[in-house]
Amino acid sequence: MQVHLEYGRDGLNVDLPAERIVRTLAYKDAEPLDDPAGALRVSLQQPIDSSPLEALAEGRHDACIVICDITRPVPNRLILTELLTALHRSGIPAERVLILVATGLHRPSKADEIVEMVGPEIAQQYRIEDHHGQVLEEHTYLGDSPRGVPIWIDSRYLQAELKITVGLIEPHLMAGFSGGRKLICPGIAALETVKVWHGPDFLEHPKADCGILDGNPVHEENTWIARRAGCDFIVNVVMDDQRRPLKFVAGDMEAAFLSGVDFVREVVTDTVDVPVDVVVTSAAGYPLDTTFYQAIKGLTGALPIVKEGGTIVLAASMSEGIGSPQFEQLFDEHDSLESFVERILGRDYFKLDQWQLEELAKVRRKARVKVVTDGLTPETINRLFVESAPTVEQAVTDSLFEYGPEATLAVIPKGPYVLAQVG
Repeated sequence: MQVHLEYGRDGLNVDLPAERIVRTLAYKDAEPLDDPAGALRVSLQQPIDSSPLEALAEGRHDACIVICDITRPVPNRLILTELLTALHRSGIPAERVLILVATGLHRPSKADEIVEMVGPEIAQQYRIEDHHGQVLEEHTYLGDSPRGVPIWIDSRYLQAELKITVGLIEPHLMAGFSGGRKLICPGIAALETVKVWHGPDFLEHPKADCGILDGNPVHEENTWIARRAGCDFIVNVVMDDQRRPLKFVAGDMEAAFLSGVDFVREVVTDTVDVPVDVVVTSAAGYPLDTTFYQAIKGLTGALPIVKEGGTIVLAASMSEGIGSPQFEQLFDEHDSLESFVERILGRDYFKLDQWQLEELAKVRRKARVKVVTDGLTPETINRLFVESAPTVEQAVTDSLFEYGPEATLAVIPKGPYVLAQVG
């Protein structure tokens, strides 16, 4: 059976044994918007629990629009074109608009990535700047959150009279769903904030997981932080499996986000009746699968449907390598995931991006992991607490042989964009 996995920019075709596949998990059928720009304009004029954007902008001196960085495939050019038109009609000129890229703690944007994200016209005509999460002096302290997270938010955002965020709603391995409040925390928060909010007290909680909002401390805390920072208006998009807009939600940061979550949950949830021995998955292709750090999201997305002691086979391009230097250093400093987890639980250790290795540790407690990539050598993969495989077909053949003639297989071609569950 031929299956097309999301991999890099072009995808990866693999041949899998049809008789072993119990299900290929995918988005439900949903019609893309016939007129995305028109639908977006309606959402700006008839927002959720908010005045229309033009009314909000009246009398404001300036505006800051926060957008996702290159790791999120948001149709920023489309959204920004409508947003900026509305702001200009309300009297805010181009020179008083800052487009702030919510890099979180990711690397800075490259010049060609800015153009890719917003289009050449907007890139040339507007001030576009990166958030710098490790430069504390560019942030303002707003006190501590209820669970003791120190709140440091980008000062450029806080100083703007009109605060707008633009994002994508999709399943998220820690916060339940991306979008909404996540543009502010971690998007434009300082390291001092993120390292506590992404610490073991939050991530080891059983509800800090994909698709969960109720009782999820990661979601609850960054929602509180975003409210404290302030947000006048959001525009979030839900896209289909071909990255075409299905729905725009706009307006109040919480109400619009939750409306979008209700919609996306119906679209992206798919199930198997019982856990399977082997799951073949991806990291959703470019731009999410460019590093091993990001590709871990494909593993956590498959975790709910794999048996205890089963195997997850991951295909990801990893064209930019392992991840940040700090993340890569974690593999040099620890000889096992168990020693790493023991170290971070001891409170005397912190390193940037450690939370993603913590997520990998959760995966490895339950399953083996085999990785197929052309971005890293087998020797490098094998030192990342996973196993290298030459092809998806070989990894599947070996795993099915190991589990015996009754072994079962499931496939998630779009990886973490699908909310995989048992039920």
